[in-house]
Amino acid sequence: MTGRSGGAELSPIEPSPVVILVRPQMAENIGAVARAMGNGGLFHLRIVAPRDGWPLPRAWITGSGAHRILDNAQVFESVSEAVADLHRVFATCPRPRHIIKPVLTARGGANEIVAIGARGLKAGILFGPERTGLDNDDIANADSLIRYDLNPDFMSLNLAQAVMVMGYEWWLARSPEQPPRELQVNETAPATKGELDNFMAHLVRACDESGFLRNEQKRPGMVRNLRHFFTRGEVTRQELNTLHGIISELRRGPR
Repeated sequence: MTGRSGGAELSPIEPSPVVILVRPQMAENIGAVARAMGNGGLFHLRIVAPRDGWPLPRAWITGSGAHRILDNAQVFESVSEAVADLHRVFATCPRPRHIIKPVLTARGGANEIVAIGARGLKAGILFGPERTGLDNDDIANADSLIRYDLNPDFMSLNLAQAVMVMGYEWWLARSPEQPPRELQVNETAPATKGELDNFMAHLVRACDESGFLRNEQKRPGMVRNLRHFFTRGEVTRQELNTLHGIISELRRGPR
């Protein structure tokens, strides 16, 4: 049993690159790669000369529901056969030596892959065996190398982690409009400057009444500091309403 029934409703998000595993050694690693691919929106998986053959039931177990990616995986005898229908090929390579090829970061490679897909061309990414990585003959099939910008004193990614990095960068590169920062506001919304001004007027009146702003020389600076405090980020309407309520209760005094 391979677990081919069920799994997540995964399908290709085109144009997406092909993930090519060269001589992978363990079924569990192939399944973990499929899981990583699903998270990054990748779908097309090609396997070159898997050590233990294919299919391998344990891959579906460690795939955690990425059954469709594994169901549709293609097997090839050689790297040249696996890339024959592709227009551009990238090779992940931690230590490129004695090789003259463009070397990109994962982010730079993802941006190029997105641009290639936008032109209607097909791209693929080579990932080497778990123990040794890609050899020079494998890399000879690639146009460019991708080297991850990680701690040079400890660059030790497993196969699925390496695929996850590229999947993540590709997912971000295909959606450049995605903001790097987002405020989760649930059922409220960020307050307008007018609403903030109204709150500040309420707050300053309360501070004046309490005597907190009694020092006339320091008063302008103190009011500015209060405003700065509430304009550092996006204060929501719900938060302002709560603060209005607090000020109103404080002005009433003890009951």
